Amino acid sequence: MDRTLKALSLILSYPSRELQEAMPEIGGVIAAEPRIAADTRAALRRLADGFAKADLYDLQESYVMLFDRSRTLSLNLFEHVHGESRDRGGAMVSLIETYRAGGFEPATSELPDHLPVLLEFLSTRPFAEVQETLADAAHILDALAARLVRRDSGYAAAFAALSQLADMQADAEAVADMLSQPDDDPTDLAALDAVWEETEVTFGPDPNAGCPQVRDMLAAMDKPGFNPTPAPQPLNRSA
Repeated sequence: MDRTLKALSLILSYPSRELQEAMPEIGGVIAAEPRIAADTRAALRRLADGFAKADLYDLQESYVMLFDRSRTLSLNLFEHVHGESRDRGGAMVSLIETYRAGGFEPATSELPDHLPVLLEFLSTRPFAEVQETLADAAHILDALAARLVRRDSGYAAAFAALSQLADMQADAEAVADMLSQPDDDPTDLAALDAVWEETEVTFGPDPNAGCPQVRDMLAAMDKPGFNPTPAPQPLNRSA
């Protein structure tokens, strides 16, 4: 089990009380990772420390506004490749088959291309495979990092870390093409809802999923299938 990838998966997951309380130790895992640049590790440690001290409702609201209600920051990677085309469905089926061939069954109702789910899977795979997969998505990771920097979000450091683990320079033209697209960042909820009203994709945790205890969370980082997302949640995350 690659604990660094597992930790990054948790950092990018929907905030829960259990995850918040475990964040100092998760931050410690990241801080000890030599494959990530020192300045990025420091930024991630600040993110984890701030996460641990912040109001949970504020964390959840910020997460939803960033990742659930902005298509240009969606953590569902195929959204950036296929949009809502039929090709996305085929790619999703192929990814599920890859998970199952690796003996991995995600314990969440998030879509298979959801980045925290992918990272959890990759945490169980040989590092050469990890690098190849992250390199394939390098332009997406870099574009998301740039968009988060624009919004002064500490989450940008998580994407910088993933790019460093990939150890491959993203295609500059592909990154520029992504960044040339309008950044959907409306400020009122009515406008945000209008952005999503045509999609049928539902985001959010499984309302029937279990809620792990804090004392077990870091131990569970070594077990495939760990799901840190609790239920129910106070915010409506449906599309």
